[in-house]
Amino acid sequence: MTAETLTYAIGDIHGCADLLDRLLERIESHAGDRAKKLVFLGDYIDRGPDSARVVETLRRLQWRAPDDVVCLMGNHEEMLLKSLHEPGALDHWVYNGGAEALASFGVSGPEELPGEVLDWIEALPTLHEDAQRWYVHAGFRSDTEVPDSDRHTRLWIREPFLSEDHDFGRHVVHGHTPQTRGGPDCRRFRTNLDTGAVFGNALTAGVFSESQGPAVEFLRVPAR
Repeated sequence: MTAETLTYAIGDIHGCADLLDRLLERIESHAGDRAKKLVFLGDYIDRGPDSARVVETLRRLQWRAPDDVVCLMGNHEEMLLKSLHEPGALDHWVYNGGAEALASFGVSGPEELPGEVLDWIEALPTLHEDAQRWYVHAGFRSDTEVPDSDRHTRLWIREPFLSEDHDFGRHVVHGHTPQTRGGPDCRRFRTNLDTGAVFGNALTAGVFSESQGPAVEFLRVPAR
């Protein structure tokens, strides 16, 4: 293997298990004999047809290579967890794609989901970092210490994060806000990898090196 490790960050999957399988094949082919790390940016469930298989795939990847696979929490995972114990949260989650997630698991309510799946989701972190980048589902506030410690912000923020040209000290790699043109949003200080796979667009991985913050290239798997 070469000395450098490539990091592949994958945007919002939302139950698109077939796209995930194809993207993982692309990543394997692209990496070849080079060391690699996978960072998934959250929103694995809801809206798409096969949340259950996406979660199974990610858990299997982590089991095989626990030091080289990072799965972050997204706001949809948080909505699922809240549906278990907050009044009114179940309807909100079901309306936002939770119904499709429940169907994929073959259950009628979140309390019927396998305990190991709920435990895995509950343990997901909201931040990952390396020497060049912060990885987060949604983003940060610019008027607080870096990295933003507020869990809600990390999972939900859009504005003003998306419109500000703010240097957070490291390049921010995120998802959460689907890009209507189907390609990643590449800015000076951040990269948005949510390319709207569940809306008929591609699922995207950014390829990141150890020498710079922004991606060196992108791997995209279009919907069929």
